[in-house]
Amino acid sequence: MENKNVFAGYPSVVVYQNPDGKTAVQHLLWGDWMQLKEGCSGDFCEVRARCVNGWVHKDDIQQERLLEIVFVDIGQGDGCLVVTPDDKHMVIDAGQEDNMARFLNWRYGGFAKPWEFECAVISHSDSDHYNGFSEIFKKTNVTFKTIYHNGIVERSGKDPLGPKTTAGDPRYLTDIIQTHDQLEGFLANGSAWKGKTYPQMLKKAIDNHTCTNFKMLCAEDGYMDGYGPGPGKELCIKVLGPVVKKDSQDKPMLQWIEDVGKTKNGHSVVLRLQYRDISVMLGGDLNIPAEDLLLSHHTGLPCPAPDHEAYQVLVETARKVFQVDIAKSCHHGSSDFSTTFFSALNPIATVISSGDNEPYAHPRADTLGTIGLYSRGARPLIFSTELARSAREAIKHPYTLRKELMAIKKDFEELDSHAVDTANWHKEKGALDKKYEKLVNGLDRSIAVYGAINVRTDGHKVVIAQKLEKAPCKSRKWDIYRLEAQGVGPLTYRF
Repeated sequence: MENKNVFAGYPSVVVYQNPDGKTAVQHLLWGDWMQLKEGCSGDFCEVRARCVNGWVHKDDIQQERLLEIVFVDIGQGDGCLVVTPDDKHMVIDAGQEDNMARFLNWRYGGFAKPWEFECAVISHSDSDHYNGFSEIFKKTNVTFKTIYHNGIVERSGKDPLGPKTTAGDPRYLTDIIQTHDQLEGFLANGSAWKGKTYPQMLKKAIDNHTCTNFKMLCAEDGYMDGYGPGPGKELCIKVLGPVVKKDSQDKPMLQWIEDVGKTKNGHSVVLRLQYRDISVMLGGDLNIPAEDLLLSHHTGLPCPAPDHEAYQVLVETARKVFQVDIAKSCHHGSSDFSTTFFSALNPIATVISSGDNEPYAHPRADTLGTIGLYSRGARPLIFSTELARSAREAIKHPYTLRKELMAIKKDFEELDSHAVDTANWHKEKGALDKKYEKLVNGLDRSIAVYGAINVRTDGHKVVIAQKLEKAPCKSRKWDIYRLEAQGVGPLTYRF
């Protein structure tokens, strides 16, 4: 039997030390990669998975790769990794700090070898969604085929989102950056964006050759490039927002929504992933006016609805476009939401990405209640990256770890200042190397293991899981929730 790649079966798999099924050494989540080795004993096959060698029952092995979505414990902000069944990898938002970079560093072996992502999607230019890309774009071995955004690039001066129409109500932003050439033209004038971190980050990505294709996504596109419907296309990614309006010269404009913050948030890139029978919504930082705009655009009906009867028609029509099985809660569980939009989503499960140490008290209590009220099923599910990791990152706070890293750096500098090629010097340097490696590995792994909400699906059923911080035994390391169809009925939570 040749060594080959296979995957863990539904809903999870226990790896045993010996082919007797007695002593567990690892617990795998559905879809986890396994290398099938040459050993075979009765009904058990020898594998290597998650850095462990062991044995699994032959019925726990599957050939099919799943759609995987990891909502990373990003702290304050948003960020997720999407891995498609045909092994394409997408990063959708990356949070405020370096949590996403550390997660990816752990996931992809420190990028020791060149790695190309299918795309990066920056839902909008709020720093808690884009700033984490700064560390990723610095990595010399990492490239992206395309960087997508919502068309808004911040700039200096009295109009921080660019010029807008002055007459009429509503007003519109008129200088939308749609293409790579337009971005390079804008960035060529450094004084236009002096002091603004978002365009500075994009310029570094271009200068470092991280990406050679930069593009705006909007509802007018219909689908993300390469992910539209068609023969053999089982994964479709529909773009529902932002919604553009054309001026008299057919140039795109985006509606001004009250102020700078609401306009940036409201025009978040909104993606609806459909894999076979299963659907997922990723909605950035939408707010009430933006949700009303989206509902009205996609239904052709007024929103808010003028009366109860019109409301019922609006929701019924909107669900044909917006209803999903799993929704990422907009704006980290903010209270700036429309109950009409929640009702249109009508999910079974909702994932909230929020931080431990932030001034907004996300997720808001009324948001949690509304999610439950407007979800479907007897037991709707609400997941939180913040609650999934109850312990501090890697026992210590990341800032404490960074201080320790700086102390090690200082020790290295002092050692180098009186470098002598002696056995004692090499011993001291080796000890510092090991200390540094231990700290960095622990920092990366803490983000990857705890706090992440893992979604796996074959397009017919779903597993949503989070890693247990104190696993009761080696055969139970995951807290697992299953969504299954009951016969020919709809998908429901199986409890």
